[in-house]
Amino acid sequence: MTSNRRPIDVPPKSPRRVGIVESAARDKTRTVVLPFLSKHPKYGKYVRKRTRLHVHDEKNESKSGDRVEIAECRPISRTKSWILVRVVERAAEPVEPIVTEEAAR
Repeated sequence: MTSNRRPIDVPPKSPRRVGIVESAARDKTRTVVLPFLSKHPKYGKYVRKRTRLHVHDEKNESKSGDRVEIAECRPISRTKSWILVRVVERAAEPVEPIVTEEAAR
């Protein structure tokens, strides 16, 4: 049976961003956060803001906490218009504590 899905092309001049994967709970979809600073219009203080984007990850290669590069592409679904290009930096693996016999008692 042939698939009628079009391949996802990423134009070379498409906008690219680097963000951190916030959620990897869904299959082939990641939520990536792009933090930035914005100056308050009245008080002049810099306020932390963020943009949350839904990103298509075809091979499920990114995990929560990874720093990833994403690129804008054609709409894949209602909320997904970005695709994962590469994993820039893996998140540090949680280290399990070493349990000795004395500590186990």
